[in-house]
Amino acid sequence: MSDTAARPRTALVTGASSGIGAATVRALAAAGFRTVAAARRVERCEELAAEVGGRAVQLDVTDPASVAALAQAVPEVDVVVHSAGGAFGTDRVEDGDPEGWQRMYDVNVVGVLRVHQALLPAMRRGGNGHVVVLGSIAGFEVYPGGGGYTAVKHGVNALCRTLRLELLGEPVRVTEVAPGMVETEFSLVRLGSEEAAAKVYEGLTPLSAEDVADIVAFAVTRPPHVDVDKVVVRPVAQADAAHVHRARG
Repeated sequence: MSDTAARPRTALVTGASSGIGAATVRALAAAGFRTVAAARRVERCEELAAEVGGRAVQLDVTDPASVAALAQAVPEVDVVVHSAGGAFGTDRVEDGDPEGWQRMYDVNVVGVLRVHQALLPAMRRGGNGHVVVLGSIAGFEVYPGGGGYTAVKHGVNALCRTLRLELLGEPVRVTEVAPGMVETEFSLVRLGSEEAAAKVYEGLTPLSAEDVADIVAFAVTRPPHVDVDKVVVRPVAQADAAHVHRARG
């Protein structure tokens, strides 16, 4: 038996302090992975690590020094789940805030770039690497008021497809998971109030963070020759980014 087959695989999840990231850490720990929970709110990651028997590392994906420190702290990693991200605002393009757009791009796209560059050598050494990126249906759909976020997530989708081509022939798989409506802190951060966030999910049953985490766990536990390229998952009540069925009270 090879060393790679004998040792438990290590999975690192960015944005692991809440939502899909935290749920993914729990799902991967349950699947037998050694887990590393990484996020800016490291105290939350430490609580999660204590819960699942993993590690916690502070990480700001927008800070090159923080990413470099991550690579030093985690010299062995087989699976990297890029869950850090977010959306800010719902302005029309004509009213868009350039600083907000740049912030979204730095977190969602350049953040993936930084972490990928830092951890790819370790994934290559392990011989069974897997890059998982949490995208969105906004990566291939558009809607009014979503110009900044959809532009960013289209970039994430292009990045994933490019990685699939560039890593062809190497022992590193690439999976993009593109959810629709998921009830997490996402809408609260984007809209700025609990009342506005709650209205997003009124009259329907959205996906949960655990629903998405289950898909990540499925993808990374396939045999090494199987690459789940892309998974699109939505609530039954959502046809696309702009069309949602809400039950009347």
